[in-house]
Amino acid sequence: MAEETPQEDKTEEPTPRRLEKAREDGQVLRSQELTIAVVTMGLISTLYFAGNIMGPQYSGIVASGFIFERHQAFEPNQMIVSLVEQIYASGMLLIPILLATVVFAVLGAISLDGFVFSWKAVAPKASKINPLSGLARIFGLRALVELFKSLMKFALVATIGGLYIYFNYDDVMDLARSHLGPAIEGGLSIVILGALISSAALIIIAAIDVPYQRFDFFKKLRMTKQEIKDEMKEMEGQPEVRQRIKQKQRELAERRMLEEVPKADVVITNPEHFSVALKYDQESEDAPRVVAKGKGFIAAKIREIASSEKIHIFESPVLARAIYFTTEINARIPAALYMAVAQVIAYVYSLKQFRPEFERPQKPKPNVPKDLRFDENGDSLTLESMK
Repeated sequence: MAEETPQEDKTEEPTPRRLEKAREDGQVLRSQELTIAVVTMGLISTLYFAGNIMGPQYSGIVASGFIFERHQAFEPNQMIVSLVEQIYASGMLLIPILLATVVFAVLGAISLDGFVFSWKAVAPKASKINPLSGLARIFGLRALVELFKSLMKFALVATIGGLYIYFNYDDVMDLARSHLGPAIEGGLSIVILGALISSAALIIIAAIDVPYQRFDFFKKLRMTKQEIKDEMKEMEGQPEVRQRIKQKQRELAERRMLEEVPKADVVITNPEHFSVALKYDQESEDAPRVVAKGKGFIAAKIREIASSEKIHIFESPVLARAIYFTTEINARIPAALYMAVAQVIAYVYSLKQFRPEFERPQKPKPNVPKDLRFDENGDSLTLESMK
């Protein structure tokens, strides 16, 4: 069995794949203190606000236990029936409290990293019953942290509870001089409110524990540089990953290409299947350059951008296909197409300088060499096929 990598060598943050794998194994970010705080605060709050409804009902159940009808003395089974009814009524009143406890427990457990269930987390492991591993857990750093948290919880709860009793001492003493009913009601209110305030200390503990658990969780999942390299090799070897990477690269390239369309001088189209955007800088370039090209959906996007940017769209199917199949993006057009493209650019420049009082420039018919004429599939057209 391979030796486990020392924690000191794991200096890199876990990758998304490592986090996903840990989640599949049931290793998620959890804070026991946060769960306890949510359950305790939620349960006491439920008792506090539902006490006015549940109190009289419980009082009625308890009072019914002291009512003894004369005919019950001659029917022993009736007493058992009455006891069962009281237990059932008490249980029905407890169901909302139990349900609220379950809800708060689930909310506290999934509040940090969502809900996850894994059979691997509940599967029996020999390491869990290993005495040496148990001793390591008892005397390890985590055990010391848990001991410190327990002492802190006790100190905070005791301090807040003591202060609450100190500031409500007169109210507690007044209960001894009150009638039984008001005394019970007032005593329960004081106890529940005191428990609610005292349990607020658990929020302080949870606020300290959550950052620590997050740090400890990501520390355990740290990786070595070699593990990251091995993971990248493994993922890149998967066909679906390679396809996804190529798709992302293609989308990025298309996005960058479309961003260059507004800089073009003219867009030559098929007019539907192909679009080629050309730019010509007379001072720095000796020939027009292709800044964007595409077919199908990309061709439509180029035409759409050109229309919105008021870039002239010139329809010439033969010339559009010739440039598309012979020239890459950011490359200059072939010398054999200089004359045809020059006619188009000169026509576009003349349209920009056109005035209504002058004759409108005549649209040229670019002459593309026969060896640069292609069909929509990129196959060269022969003289016979053109006829």
